[in-house]
Amino acid sequence: MRSLAALPEAGRYLTRSLAQSLRLMVGLPDYDAYLSHMARTHPDQAPMSYEAFFRERLEARYGSGKGRCC
Repeated sequence: MRSLAALPEAGRYLTRSLAQSLRLMVGLPDYDAYLSHMARTHPDQAPMSYEAFFRERLEARYGSGKGRCC
């Protein structure tokens, strides 16, 4: 019976994992993962706001509007 009690938790885990995978496939940054990382590995630093995080990820992915030769 214990395994039946774990089904809702497993379903939530699978749903979160699927949502995160879909976001990564289409290139959407994961702010919640960033916040968890900052709290875990850099507790002395303040995390970026969502807007700053999203802007930084866009610039990292596409550049700051400068054209590239290749």
